[in-house]
Amino acid sequence: MSASRIVSLLPSTTEIACALGFREALVGRSHECDFPPGVEALPVCTEPKLDPEAPSRAIDNAVKRFVRDGLSIYRVDPEGLRALAPDVILTQDQCEVCAASLADVEAAVRDWVGGAPRLVSLSPETLADVWGDLERVAVALGAPERGRALAETLTERVNEIGERAAGLGPRPRVALVEWIDPLMGAGNWMPELVSLAGGTPLFGKPGEHSPWLAWDALRAAEPDVVVILPCGFDRERSRRELPPLLAQPGWDALAAVAAGRVYLADGNQYFNRPGPRLVESLEILAEILHPDACAFGHEGSGWERL
Repeated sequence: MSASRIVSLLPSTTEIACALGFREALVGRSHECDFPPGVEALPVCTEPKLDPEAPSRAIDNAVKRFVRDGLSIYRVDPEGLRALAPDVILTQDQCEVCAASLADVEAAVRDWVGGAPRLVSLSPETLADVWGDLERVAVALGAPERGRALAETLTERVNEIGERAAGLGPRPRVALVEWIDPLMGAGNWMPELVSLAGGTPLFGKPGEHSPWLAWDALRAAEPDVVVILPCGFDRERSRRELPPLLAQPGWDALAAVAAGRVYLADGNQYFNRPGPRLVESLEILAEILHPDACAFGHEGSGWERL
């Protein structure tokens, strides 16, 4: 039986629910859910405890203090959740920094008596995990066939792009920057995206969390391409956060900088969200790495040249 009332506490699960055809069943969202257009009108059930507009270094320091003290970075509104009376709550336990965690949600609904919602928590580490989560959510919402169909469609699109990029000659060495200050590489599904797009990923490993990165290590690696896609930031916000990176000793001497192959991508809307638009993220990387052979129309919206 299909769920009639869904609260999604993660941007990617909101996108998944809508891609599965459950937009009208959504009754609540997280403070970060903003796609597809129109979901912003839904009641908000979470808020951050830190200032999301603070500089990158200040955000990182605040996050580390919360984690050190064993505190959650987000608040979940238990009264608001109860008033929405959801059948299913979609959440995550993949990253305590990225969104409200399963523990946060469990605490919010702990005292509910009768009619407690089903909690569906996702923890993807690889592309295969993401496609599997589409099916998990579909099963939880009573429409397993929709999950299988969506996963198959997205997998076919990924395979088509990968096959096209595989025959495009030299594979540029790519550094993805997932946080600027302090510097962080990109892990989980993102090294897979680089490989599928016809590049060689540096620093991050498939299925492993994003690694902190010393500037000297990035400089010594001499990447052919640098793509800056900070977690949770759009291109405009990323541009504002660039000065500490551009001030690093030897930045101008990097081969990627000299060749004009440094790019800003929208990490918030694409790469950082383990949902259907990871296929568009792959298209963006293919455009960046092989612009003459892969034109998907994302330049100026999903990415730009620095």
